[in-house]
Amino acid sequence: MWSGPRNLSTAMMRSFGARNDCRAMDEPFYAAYLSATGLKHPLYQEIIEDGLTNPDDVVAHCLGVSDTPISYQKHMCHHMIEGFPLDWLDQVTNVSLLREPARVLASYAAKVETVSALDIGFPQQRALMDRVLDGGGTPIVVEASDIRRNPRKMLDALCDAIGIPFDPAMLSWEAGEREEDGVWAKHWYDTVWKSTGFAPAETSPLPTLPEHLSAIEAEVMPDYEFMRSHCLSV
Repeated sequence: MWSGPRNLSTAMMRSFGARNDCRAMDEPFYAAYLSATGLKHPLYQEIIEDGLTNPDDVVAHCLGVSDTPISYQKHMCHHMIEGFPLDWLDQVTNVSLLREPARVLASYAAKVETVSALDIGFPQQRALMDRVLDGGGTPIVVEASDIRRNPRKMLDALCDAIGIPFDPAMLSWEAGEREEDGVWAKHWYDTVWKSTGFAPAETSPLPTLPEHLSAIEAEVMPDYEFMRSHCLSV
């Protein structure tokens, strides 16, 4: 599952992790990304020390034999920097998870001091989708707002698209931490730790962004709109 930050990605990890036939994996490339870029994200030293920093080792981990029929992998598109291998994607089923850029930017900027288009992952997500299209494949894309509006129907459609049966257990989970949560969870997952299911649909207008964030929104909108045109619908 490929997305940017602040994009329902952890709730989706909770949803799939609630299945008895699935084991979830939380951003396995994060440590390698921080190690390669030198970026000082919150808790960066703990993340690097806790995770795999060689991208080839991460790939082997992602493709390793799971003790459950389904391996759900929560990936951030911006973690796949130049030089990181991509050929392994041909061995897994890839799904893109979208959210309106204005909501992503407003949420992300509340957690970090500086933001760029690459930080929120839309250009990289588009590149991953183009890779699928160039290979003659059909992208599988879901929109966070559609899932929150009707979790039952959208998850049913998603499961059908990726070739697994829908499980009603995906609609709820126990509050609190989970074994698969990355060490960064204590900085980012406060809302998810309190949740027991998907939040209701967002009915508020899109946030009004300051000028520097509005410029980023304009920059990524073409990629978002293109990907949105491929979304599953019910």
